[in-house]
Amino acid sequence: MEATAWITGPGLMHGGAVVPAAMEFLLLTVGPTLLWGSLLVSAVAGTVFAVRRHAMQQADGTSDPLFWDLFMGSVVAVPAILIPALESPLSGLLLTVVGGAAGIASYRYSPRVMAWQQLRRQRRLDQPVHQAAQAQHEELLARWRRYELDPALCIDYPAITDVRMPETSALIRAMRDAEQLRAVRHEGYPPAVTRLVQALAAAEKAAGIPANGH
Repeated sequence: MEATAWITGPGLMHGGAVVPAAMEFLLLTVGPTLLWGSLLVSAVAGTVFAVRRHAMQQADGTSDPLFWDLFMGSVVAVPAILIPALESPLSGLLLTVVGGAAGIASYRYSPRVMAWQQLRRQRRLDQPVHQAAQAQHEELLARWRRYELDPALCIDYPAITDVRMPETSALIRAMRDAEQLRAVRHEGYPPAVTRLVQALAAAEKAAGIPANGH
């Protein structure tokens, strides 16, 4: 009887079965601590990101956006520490450490995350320009291939494919630069295509090709 009382004493009765003390500890201490910890980490990280983003964007010197970022974050973060601390001071201490670590990590890595977000946003904005440049690039390459593959054009205008000509040499460099920038989706790709347009026109003019000859 004593052994039975010792087992059922620190445990929980669930559906007529005895829940061990270790399970009781998990349900009553570890589970809520993990829940509050996840809320705390989310609140602290979100607050740090919001404060840093507004601090970088802020230009008028007002403090309202930063104040509301801190206020909204504290509405979640403070109860996430105090409520578990009322049940277990150890849980409160642990959550305080977790919140501090989340704040430090967020402050350290938030510039990288914001730079990545800005890059994605800029790429979305640049997508139409990039696509237009790519279409024009293909037209220019098709125009150039005529001079390489058409025997009549090669005979009539040999200078257009002669790399000893300064204009032809500049055209080859412009084609190489545009192709390299397109491969890596660089923001300088559209200007490189514009330079290619100019280089091809200059090479055609130097080779004596009429302006309407293509």
